[in-house]
Amino acid sequence: MLMLVDCSKCRTTLQLPPGAQSIRCAICQAITHIADPRSGPPPPSSSPSSSYQPGQVPPSAVAPSPYNHAPPGQPPHAQGRKRALIVGVSYRHTNHELKGCINDARCMKYMLTNRFKFPESSIVMLTEEDPDPLKRPTKYNMRMALYWLIQGCQPGDSLLFHFSGHGSQQRNYNGEEVDGYDETLCPVDFETQGMIVDDEINATLVRPLPRGARLHAIIDACHSGTVLDLPFLCRMDRQGKYIWEDHRPRSGMWKGTSGGEAISFSGCDDNQTSADTSALSKITSTGAMTYSFIQAIERGHGATYGSMLNSMRSTIRNTDSGSELSGAGGLVTSLVTMLLTGGSLSGGFRQLGSRYTRALKEPQLTANEPFDVYTKPFSL
Repeated sequence: MLMLVDCSKCRTTLQLPPGAQSIRCAICQAITHIADPRSGPPPPSSSPSSSYQPGQVPPSAVAPSPYNHAPPGQPPHAQGRKRALIVGVSYRHTNHELKGCINDARCMKYMLTNRFKFPESSIVMLTEEDPDPLKRPTKYNMRMALYWLIQGCQPGDSLLFHFSGHGSQQRNYNGEEVDGYDETLCPVDFETQGMIVDDEINATLVRPLPRGARLHAIIDACHSGTVLDLPFLCRMDRQGKYIWEDHRPRSGMWKGTSGGEAISFSGCDDNQTSADTSALSKITSTGAMTYSFIQAIERGHGATYGSMLNSMRSTIRNTDSGSELSGAGGLVTSLVTMLLTGGSLSGGFRQLGSRYTRALKEPQLTANEPFDVYTKPFSL
């Protein structure tokens, strides 16, 4: 299992491979040495009770994680654990402000706990409304939370990463991207700390995923088609016919998993940008992609990945044309209604402002390997 250490010079969080005694920082080039606990007595500590076992990295070398409230102990062998990271970034009081991201995060958490029985103790949610500074969606906190999500993953585990916010692109110079650009996610402090690049997300979440484990990503952002750098993209037309496009790097570098299954739903293609709409202002502010994902499940279209993708695209197309507003039952499903009315199906809708959608384009599906989308069952 990869361990986390702070660079001895610039304090950047680094992934220490198993058994490694030192690591070079790619940013400042400094070498950080890790003491081998088997070579002598433990280093002095201000706490007399602190100790570690042979074979472990000294605690002083491991970057502290604010997400240690994950379920303790080993995962059950029969079904495994469920664990989720939910990030909603609204960029409040900036020129980049979005109006639906925190609602997206709330809706996703509600659905995971009520529909898919994710324990609340196994969900980390980062939003700007959380008073805890360690639960704000900063670049550092997002990185640490991504490490937490994959850490200790075992066969049978089901992981989920949901991001609602801005996505962007930057020029790729090593020739690994088909379109010449890396895709990025924007933390709340991206203007000063930078963005999180798809290469890092892939290295953190995708490549360590062990055989028998499963990762789903739901990314409601611009330029998000291949933001996990998964090798294959499902290109589907409006009639539901599809082909898998090969997005493996020309260099031959493997960007798939270590035997696990990784699948990502994203709000739009890599070259597509965001779009705002007030078509659904009668209800609330949420992202079109997050909403269509929940809508597909609530309407019973979640049997297969193909039915999910078709349903999501249909919801967004109909919403864009206005026809969805007159559909049976209105646009809000029972799940979202319960969330917005405090758990009651009988109450009216609360007006929370105009609806702001970031990606009124057609959702995309990527995976670590191709499969028949109409026969593979969808499950979280």
